[in-house]
Amino acid sequence: MSLPHAHAQAHAQPLSRLDLNLFRVMDAVYEHGGISGAARHLHLSQPAVSHALARLRRLWGDPLFVRQGNQMVPTELTRRVIGEVQAHLHGLQSLMAQAETFDPLTLNMTLRLGMRDVLEAITLPPLLTHLAQMAPHVRLASVRVPRDTLTQALTLGQVDLVIDRQHRMEGRIRGLHLADETLAVILRPDHPLAGQPLDVAAYFQARHVMVALRPDQPDPLQPVWAATGLGPRDVTLRCQHYFAAAKVVAHSDALLTLPRTYAEELVRALPLVLRELPVAAPPMGIWMYWHVDRDADPAHGWLRDEVLSAVRQAITSGGGTLPS
Repeated sequence: MSLPHAHAQAHAQPLSRLDLNLFRVMDAVYEHGGISGAARHLHLSQPAVSHALARLRRLWGDPLFVRQGNQMVPTELTRRVIGEVQAHLHGLQSLMAQAETFDPLTLNMTLRLGMRDVLEAITLPPLLTHLAQMAPHVRLASVRVPRDTLTQALTLGQVDLVIDRQHRMEGRIRGLHLADETLAVILRPDHPLAGQPLDVAAYFQARHVMVALRPDQPDPLQPVWAATGLGPRDVTLRCQHYFAAAKVVAHSDALLTLPRTYAEELVRALPLVLRELPVAAPPMGIWMYWHVDRDADPAHGWLRDEVLSAVRQAITSGGGTLPS
């Protein structure tokens, strides 16, 4: 709350010590001309109002009101700031009224989603289609958030939600398990291995394209390959994005292993075929993360439900499973 020309001592007070109820008392004493009238209006005892007024005086370094007969007359400082105090209080009351009568049709905001290209491709189309009907003034912005900065990005409000794999989160971050995604393999239709189901030996004898953000990033499925005794894979190309990797696979003898839901999207868009991964790999958990301070925000809660529905619809339609 920014108030003009406040006394220097008021600015010296830590924000953590500010209590909005004190400003309600200031407004009530001003409007009702005294402590007894303010107490009746606020349904408080007169000692409680006197104690709050004493705290306000210490906060501002000013008497705020001086007694003249039966009246509490505002000081010059109070007259100077009371308009903005009342404006802020009325604004907060208006926000609370909007929260109680939340209507998605009137929601006007930009929802910033932290997600990667795979989830963009499968989640944003149904989400945007639904929001266009239910909340036509909501805009979406998908951004890439490095995994080691997820907590910071949510805490600072740089993103509203993050959709990603399961991570150990720090701070006041909430998480919700959305679905489990399985893996599949894509290759060009005239690939020597395309005419039959893939077996483990053929899989490891083939060349592979891997998607990685860093050149030194290890193969995330290396523990799975190690369990077969046949790994590691022969990775001849590392790409930053799955679509680029799929374009390479469509014109080469390399294989690409990726989440099944996105694999099915790519097979519909490019000259590719899908095969089962011949190695038993644990499903990948897809989670949604947000900061605990957003829990009570009805708009944020509604948007969380919409994102949850879109992700689960996309994942389950691609062969994934919902959490039990």
